[in-house]
Amino acid sequence: MQRIRTSLRPYWLFLPLCFGVFIAADDQTVVVTILPDILSDLRVAASELDRASWVITGYLIGYTAAMPLMGRISDRFGFRNTYLAAMAVFALGSVGVAISAELPGWLFDREPEFSWMVGARVFQAVGGGAVIPVSLAAAGELVDRRHRAIAYGLVGASAEAGGVIGPLWGGAITELLSWQWTFWLNLPMVLVVVALLFRLPAGRRNPVRVDMVGVTLFAAALSLLTVALTRVGEPDGLFFITTAAAVGAILLLVGRVATAGDPLFPRVLFRLTGFVTANAAHFLVGAALIIGMVAVPLMAGTVYGESALEGGLRLLRMTIAIGVGALAGGLITQRIGPLLPAIAGVLMTVGGFLLMSGWEVDTGDPVLTVHLALTGLGFGLLVAPIAESALHGVRSDTRGSASALLTVSRMVGMTAGLAIMTSLGTVQFIDLVADLPAFSLDPDVQDEIERSTTLAGLEVFRDFFRAAAISVALALPFVIAMSRKWNVAPVAAPA
Repeated sequence: MQRIRTSLRPYWLFLPLCFGVFIAADDQTVVVTILPDILSDLRVAASELDRASWVITGYLIGYTAAMPLMGRISDRFGFRNTYLAAMAVFALGSVGVAISAELPGWLFDREPEFSWMVGARVFQAVGGGAVIPVSLAAAGELVDRRHRAIAYGLVGASAEAGGVIGPLWGGAITELLSWQWTFWLNLPMVLVVVALLFRLPAGRRNPVRVDMVGVTLFAAALSLLTVALTRVGEPDGLFFITTAAAVGAILLLVGRVATAGDPLFPRVLFRLTGFVTANAAHFLVGAALIIGMVAVPLMAGTVYGESALEGGLRLLRMTIAIGVGALAGGLITQRIGPLLPAIAGVLMTVGGFLLMSGWEVDTGDPVLTVHLALTGLGFGLLVAPIAESALHGVRSDTRGSASALLTVSRMVGMTAGLAIMTSLGTVQFIDLVADLPAFSLDPDVQDEIERSTTLAGLEVFRDFFRAAAISVALALPFVIAMSRKWNVAPVAAPA
């Protein structure tokens, strides 16, 4: 019994970090169901989707941009202090979001302004974006190498669980109280995390510097690239301007990393084959994951005519399977290494998406559940192998930065996948229905219009799933390459 307690102790210590990951991931998606209420209070018309989307996009950009900064801060000040600071920023940001509708009136006696909400969401995301890379870095100190893959799986499962619970949590709280309470309730949860964090060691400190120039260039490149990708379906002047600016920012960032004395992304990381190939795989998997996360509930509401709740429950079938797969992948990776579970994850995910691309208008359960569960299990199996391969040979003084960059690669893949999917999908749908009349007084003709529109939407979603399958399939050579030298002992930290 004592031996079991000793073996489980690192995981009990690790749970507060996973709870923080869950809370931050929850707030990525919590606004999906409460967005109509937010727009109403901030007096933004529902038709202004280009503005409304920034409640989500702003959080994603802040969440992603903060990761390398906070990862580097973790290397310098230790994981516990960095995590505490991240929780404080997240809590302050949550308060800012909750009072964003009233704040302009309190300060300037003005009407509600939507920009205050977006700014508060970005600030909140800076704290939320730190927790995953810091948790991955903490695993290197709290959990021994033999059990570390399970810890990575726990982080991945916590993030996926938060992402799927978010819409259900937001809808339930708004129904019972108001949308503001969705963010006020973050405060007691943060206090629980903070109290438990003081039971953990402070973590190792390293004499590294934080490259603020690199942080600025990275944030600028990410923001400009996101704006450009949202307009890729119908290129205009803004598309070309933001694309050129994004390329310029990326080139400057590459130059900074190559020449700075202590760059944002340590150059030693890019000499590790496992790290580079794992990041490439993570980018491609992230692009496919966001397609599934968005397309499944959206397809339920449009093609199948289901409610928003049913769309969320349908997505739940995939995300629960992701959590199960993440834990299973951690256990398997711990025993036999990352290669076989990673290959199995790729094959299952590709197979699941190809099966989903064959869905018809009348496709129902149990077929839907089997396909979604297969896809989710595949995604989950990839979590621990990718993390283990990427961080396997990383030195202790760069573990925070490496963990941050690994998470960034997936988030950038998700941002790119979402932007391209929505842009090209909209154009494709318009082309498919261009020859259809908008409305007819003849019931038979109107039925035919609705049927043709539904079939056009079905074809768009099928193409989404095919694109996701291709994205994951392209990750296969990187998955094989990242696992080849896994049995090599990690590089020792410098004296």
